[in-house]
Amino acid sequence: MAVKYSVVVPCFNEEETVGAFYSAVVPVMEKTKEKYELIFVNDGSRDKTEEILKDIASKDKKVKVINFSRNFGQQAALLAGFEASQGDAVIDIDVDLQDPVEAILPMIEKWKEGYDIVHGKRLVRKGETFFKKATSTIYTKFYKNITGLDIPKNCGDFKLFDRKVIDVITSMPERDRFLRGITAWVGFKQTYVEFERQKRVAGETKYTIKKLFKLATNGIVANSSYPLSLSLKTGIFGTICSLLAFVTFVVLSICKVSLPLTAWLFPTITFVGSLMFIFNGISNIYTARIYFEVQDRPKYIIREKINFDK
Repeated sequence: MAVKYSVVVPCFNEEETVGAFYSAVVPVMEKTKEKYELIFVNDGSRDKTEEILKDIASKDKKVKVINFSRNFGQQAALLAGFEASQGDAVIDIDVDLQDPVEAILPMIEKWKEGYDIVHGKRLVRKGETFFKKATSTIYTKFYKNITGLDIPKNCGDFKLFDRKVIDVITSMPERDRFLRGITAWVGFKQTYVEFERQKRVAGETKYTIKKLFKLATNGIVANSSYPLSLSLKTGIFGTICSLLAFVTFVVLSICKVSLPLTAWLFPTITFVGSLMFIFNGISNIYTARIYFEVQDRPKYIIREKINFDK
């Protein structure tokens, strides 16, 4: 019998939470009365996470463990779990139990209704600082403005994916990924399930500001050429300002307002420097085109075929 559901769980130094997560998720998955697998991806943990996972796996054959050689990051761990999964529906969830495992059941119901991606949406985010909430909101809006991709507000990496979506995601060749951006990019029929996010059951978050910054940067770089366009925009702005300064100086000269020779030097330098920015910006446009070609993403994605031979 084929596996119906795959639950992918990235872990990094989670010896205090992995046992509690396993005890919580198994009763939920048993309620589906369908075959499932639990895929724990040990992302180079330096504590006893690996030992605990091996012990659990020795007692429960539904539990599968992937051990990385070192810490590669959450996004790499999720990808490894996706590629190893066999389920018709794949759920990714953090091991800290902030996202309630009970929400998996309504997510499955949404999937059975025909949705291809079901987001876990947080109504309340307990245990998170004001700084983290504020920066997350600002980033989501900024991300949409420069990429055109709409990441659902208050949605993290707790999601359910249909198998065809997983196949598309794992087919993408790029190395540094931002799963939330890719989820928005692939399209398909999407919805969400709301829940209250709780505090961690134990331990501390492993997502430092440095890691969050890297994840945010990957999201922008992978889906937007905006940073490359800054040179061109700066050049155009500088050119306009320098030309306006020249016009102002000419008018002042006509009105017999004397200006020192050095006054003409500043707009001249600005004008020449802006031209350099413009030419650099034009080069960046071609660089951006090459970059997106190198990504080699599929040109289109077919959600469904009807009356075609398999």
